Amino acid sequence: MTQFRFRKTARPLLALGLMSAGLLGGCSRDTGAYPSLAVRPVEKRGFAEPEVETPEARPNPALDAQIAQLAGRLDGIQDEFAKAYDQARASAAKARGQTVGSDAWLTAQTDLAALDEIRARTSGLLTEIDDRAIARAAALEADYPALTALRTRAVEANTRQGEQIKALSASLPAG
Repeated sequence: MTQFRFRKTARPLLALGLMSAGLLGGCSRDTGAYPSLAVRPVEKRGFAEPEVETPEARPNPALDAQIAQLAGRLDGIQDEFAKAYDQARASAAKARGQTVGSDAWLTAQTDLAALDEIRARTSGLLTEIDDRAIARAAALEADYPALTALRTRAVEANTRQGEQIKALSASLPAG
């Protein structure tokens, strides 16, 4: 019975001894060389982004000619959309109150489809403009202000056309 008791009391003492050794081991001094935690010279400069000079775009007659051609196409598409929109708006007004599938409703749907096709051409033109801007960026050339302005016009036209089509479509009986 004494052996059994000794084993029962020896286990906690052994565990206490091992824990003490582990804790005392953490207090030992390490003589290895470690880097200092002091502020390094590069950290004294700060972490702000450096100012970068924005390069100016050089005149590019070939690109100017392309921009003029694209702007002319955009103007033509916008004029065509305006005329088709007037027609579609008149057709939508006639279709209000009519049943789905009526002649007036079908005419309005056809006119809306024509508007969608014209808007798709505006979107395609916007893609062409983006392609030119991407090619300039890939060549590490500066933004070309005339190209950026044309892109802004095309985005606005595409957005406006989409909103007009959506409003006309919402005014028709659901089908």
